[in-house]
Amino acid sequence: MKQLLKGGRVIDPSQNLDAVRDVLIEDDKILAIGENLDSAGVDEVVQLSPDYWVTPGLIDIHVHLREPGRVDKETIQSGTEAAIAGGFTAVACMPNTQPVLDNISTIEYVNTTAQRQARIPVYVVAAATKNIEGRELTEMADLKSRGAIAYSDDGHCIMDARIMRLVLEYTAMLDMPFICHAEDTCLSANGCMNEGYYSTLLGLPGIPNESESVIVARDIELAKMTGGRIHFAHISTWQSVEMIRKAKAEGLKITAETAPHYIALTDAALQAYDADFRMNPPLRAERDRQALIEGLQDGTIDAIATDHAPHTPDEKNNPVDQCPNGVIGLETSLAVVLTHLYHNGLLSALDVVDRMSTGPARCLNLPGGTLKPGHRADITVIHPELKWTVEPGKFKSKSRNTPFKGQTLQGKAVKVYAAGRELILNDALPSTALFDFAPKTPALV
Repeated sequence: MKQLLKGGRVIDPSQNLDAVRDVLIEDDKILAIGENLDSAGVDEVVQLSPDYWVTPGLIDIHVHLREPGRVDKETIQSGTEAAIAGGFTAVACMPNTQPVLDNISTIEYVNTTAQRQARIPVYVVAAATKNIEGRELTEMADLKSRGAIAYSDDGHCIMDARIMRLVLEYTAMLDMPFICHAEDTCLSANGCMNEGYYSTLLGLPGIPNESESVIVARDIELAKMTGGRIHFAHISTWQSVEMIRKAKAEGLKITAETAPHYIALTDAALQAYDADFRMNPPLRAERDRQALIEGLQDGTIDAIATDHAPHTPDEKNNPVDQCPNGVIGLETSLAVVLTHLYHNGLLSALDVVDRMSTGPARCLNLPGGTLKPGHRADITVIHPELKWTVEPGKFKSKSRNTPFKGQTLQGKAVKVYAAGRELILNDALPSTALFDFAPKTPALV
């Protein structure tokens, strides 16, 4: 089947392309990009205009799908439907499920469930240590052979520097990235928000910037020592940005992400004592927010990822110092970035797409992030001017814990193509997967 997306503004950082072009799809591949492509023999023509962006499919490399275990919060099916609604064509799921994704059985469970219930690829990030306890390494090579694309103890920091050194030595041998949750828990202790003016004003226990930055500093040194690749998750402080910038200038194998809430909000939001503004790391001060924006502008920060962390209303309907950390973001991420970065003139359209598609693919060596002919036709069509109000009750996610509820945002995905198939955002999930993306299990020897 041939489809022609005609007359849209094609934005592809992998080709440094930002121009009105046509995109021709044949079956599951990009066949051609050009001006005034011939529609002869095309089965479907989608007429667009330069008001619409045609981009490589958005990729979220930091998502908590909660399955196996807490399916009351989210499932692979509901989480990936939320991702599609937000314009994503692939997600990477984190390992802190119940049970933890630290063995072959749990990895294969996610692969099998995703193949059956998800309409987009779900890439598995495996735990680096058993039960994410930071004491004993997992069977890393076996997990890679079953399709793991990275390792992480996300939600937990590997506090033992010797264990962290071993993790990086093994990941270097396996040529795999380690996703670092940088948090010195001795410093963060029982804090529930950023340590500073507002924590003092509100009488809430604070978490200093140094709880993140001292681990970033340590792990940069260990990366230098071992040659391992580190991807720093959910960076939130100005000190971290400066150190990562310097490490990249030195040629270390370092990448980093931040999340939409860190570039749109500050710790001042906690004045309402609303638990939907509690996350880990916490919302920081304005100086940190500005540093993160500068890091996105100059490429120090490679990617924007949601850190989508669903919780039940009962859990979040508690005092802010007694509720779990985390907010959801799959269905608001693109709009928050467009509203606060693109429409404010802080990032170009090309840079927005890079940080949400091409950059994430580059960080974890994933397919996608490009519209080059011959590549899989994962495409997001975006209307950057479309204004809409965030109504959590209409989310595809099973959870509602968003800090952007009730806000009017500008920009939204209007079409998503996965392997050339248009995914109608509100349709029922088919009983079988539309295409085969799960890693093949190698024969045992």
